[in-house]
Amino acid sequence: MQKKYFPFIALICAALLFFLVKKNQRGEQAHIPVSIEVPVTEQEPIDRSITNIVYSKHARCRMECRHIDESEVKEILQEGKINYNKIESGEQGKTYPMEGITQDHQYVRVVFAPHHNELVVVTAIDLDKEWPCDCK
Repeated sequence: MQKKYFPFIALICAALLFFLVKKNQRGEQAHIPVSIEVPVTEQEPIDRSITNIVYSKHARCRMECRHIDESEVKEILQEGKINYNKIESGEQGKTYPMEGITQDHQYVRVVFAPHHNELVVVTAIDLDKEWPCDCK
């Protein structure tokens, strides 16, 4: 009777093993957003050439909590993609969230706010990992 059920048990074990391997498989695709709607424009809404970058107190705190340094912020400014779905307008102007993968493989969003001849970093977010942080 045991020999009769062995092929079925082996098949179920193989299927479970295959499922677990596929579920836990990771790669670069795990960090790429599904879709970011990009409108057709000739010019970007933010000047990436601004060298005077100012960090808000909130941004500094969040960067420290989430292990994001200034070089990574500059990297996202130069190479990141604007998430047009997350652009916000307020009393102080528009904020532009830019997303990308840093050299240390963090998938981050940095929110920039142009202000006269400088670029204010509003906040920085690690999109893959929730870091403990008590910024006020």
